[in-house]
Amino acid sequence: MTVGFVMLCHTALDRAAQVARHWAEQGCPVVIHVDARVRQRVFREMRSSLADLRKLVRFSPRHRCQWGGWNIVAATQEATSLMLREYADVNHVFLASGSCLPLRPVSELAAYLDERPDTDFIESVMTEEVGWTIGGLNIERFRLFFPFSWRRHRRLFDLSVRVQRRMGLRRRIPAGLVPHLGSQWWCLTRQTLAAILESPDRAHHDRYFRRVWIPDESYFQTLVRRYSSNVESRSLTLFKFDFQGKPHIFYDDHLSLLRRSDYFVARKAWAHADRLYEAFLAPKELRPPNAEPNPGRVDRLFSAAKERRLKGRAGLYMQSRFPVDNFENGKTAGRYSLFQGFAELIPDFQNWLAQITDTRVHGHIFGPERVEFAGGETVYHGGLSDSAKLRDYNPKSFLASLIWNTRPEHQCFMFGPADNQKINSFMAADPNAHIFVVTGAWAVPLYRSGLPFADIRREAARLQRVEMELLELLNLHWVKAHVRIWSLAEFLDHPLEPLQTIVEETAPRLRPRLTSAPQVVDLAGFGRFLQDLRNHGMQPMVMGDYPASDMFHTDDRQNRPYLVS
Repeated sequence: MTVGFVMLCHTALDRAAQVARHWAEQGCPVVIHVDARVRQRVFREMRSSLADLRKLVRFSPRHRCQWGGWNIVAATQEATSLMLREYADVNHVFLASGSCLPLRPVSELAAYLDERPDTDFIESVMTEEVGWTIGGLNIERFRLFFPFSWRRHRRLFDLSVRVQRRMGLRRRIPAGLVPHLGSQWWCLTRQTLAAILESPDRAHHDRYFRRVWIPDESYFQTLVRRYSSNVESRSLTLFKFDFQGKPHIFYDDHLSLLRRSDYFVARKAWAHADRLYEAFLAPKELRPPNAEPNPGRVDRLFSAAKERRLKGRAGLYMQSRFPVDNFENGKTAGRYSLFQGFAELIPDFQNWLAQITDTRVHGHIFGPERVEFAGGETVYHGGLSDSAKLRDYNPKSFLASLIWNTRPEHQCFMFGPADNQKINSFMAADPNAHIFVVTGAWAVPLYRSGLPFADIRREAARLQRVEMELLELLNLHWVKAHVRIWSLAEFLDHPLEPLQTIVEETAPRLRPRLTSAPQVVDLAGFGRFLQDLRNHGMQPMVMGDYPASDMFHTDDRQNRPYLVS
């Protein structure tokens, strides 16, 4: 007993001929169907290349095959009938495509099948259990009419389905058949194939399946349940589909993966994968005789690849798959911290924070004049420029690129109401963002600026309005950033507590403990400055309960114990 191969070819006929020769030279008959759409010259070249194997290689009548069309089934029927008629010693018929690649010697496949002489290997699943169907067409693909091609006439296809659903049209499934679905790549016994092809009900079955959607995934899968006594609902061919239902293509760098799979055949191999064809079509040592195809070895890798294809890598934006807002797999690639108001209150805050937390601390990277990279750099990691114009072309991508290019280093930067505010909603929705704000601190540089008071009042009103919009945003229910807010009065009343909080959250591994707070700028007269703003019609609202006398720690709160959590 031996195994025969039926090949359905429509492209890369040179590779298909190479595989057919590989099987035939090992004593297995091969029947080839070539799509009628292939040019006659290319077909003749294939026949000529296999002319020396006429006893074992035959060609079946050609059909013009379309995706999901009945002619694929008709071509399979004629090719398998020719196989059964011409080769009486064939016990199993293995259906393959022209892009299939043998992974194991034919002798191993023959031995495997000889141990299971009455077993049919075909993926055959009831419609209720199938998870790969499109558009909800499970049982409906057997009960509706499909006069239009889903690929070539999508609108007409959808319209006809809607009309039939609305009119309640239903086809009658032939008696004795229970619809099943599965992959078209199978390996069936002579007895089962003969029962299907020679059945007295074949004409009735063929008439019915001509109007079933994608009959090549249901014709043999359904009939095998009627005529076979021993069905293994699995394929001996390795095939994988992506989330769009398109088959994965195997390239040269899949060589080790295919070797580990223990499948007998893989679909589909790239026609120019020279290493694959050289490796698997060359003579090789036999594996353990009972090695079973092991889908688990490849399923994990393909599941990870599918997840990577759908979600991408967190914080990486590429031209090939730019994500829709709020559907990306992480807005940024790692944690980062934003500080608003601290640099205005503490001289040299950036150097102090960098030393305490061992992080990279930038200035105002969204400042109006330029990007203030750490160390005064003009070009930073990944070729990021300090040009404010380039940054403002796409602030979201600028921040995401900065975090991606510097991973896993923690990035910190200063921010304020004078900076570009278009980034605010992006950071508010980013779980990687840690936002620390001292409200009203923007007034300190104004107080020390020496500008005319009318200009100060006007600018103070603008900056307060911008900061209040940020505070309103940060208080929305959908915010995912880690937010800490103190008013200016709260911070100055006891600066050690908020500073301890920010260094612990910025450097959680170090968890540095502060024993004293850095020196705060001299704010003598600042309380009177705020009162002057009120007197001139501008109401400071974000500074908190700031004392007009500028006096803090007037009670025993200055000496209260400090608990480090």
